[in-house]
Amino acid sequence: MPGFGDIVQKAFYLGVGLASYAGEKAGGKLTELRSQVQKLADEMVAKGEMTTDEARRFVEDMMKQAQQPQAPDEAPEKSPTSEPRRIEILEEDEEPTVREESTENVDQLRRQVLDLQEELKKLQKD
Repeated sequence: MPGFGDIVQKAFYLGVGLASYAGEKAGGKLTELRSQVQKLADEMVAKGEMTTDEARRFVEDMMKQAQQPQAPDEAPEKSPTSEPRRIEILEEDEEPTVREESTENVDQLRRQVLDLQEELKKLQKD
């Protein structure tokens, strides 16, 4: 029967092995990410959208961002120019106001189309 010291030693080796394996996996992912970012930067340089210095800085910045730890519940920040998504809260019996507006717009557009068709017929007769 193995002693307590053997169990502790095996647990320690298991932890070291798992840490080593995780490090290898992370290193592989970072290498893969670097190659993909480099490929994207090369394509942008080829199209003339970016200079070689800008491409080098772009790759370095992306790798720095990838290596920074991020909390799992932390959502990535949106750019300040992006508009927030609009949410409309309705009661069970209430219809959305957007539908009412859109039906009015549709009716108005239909009238305009009919008027234009009539005008076109008049012009074709002349």
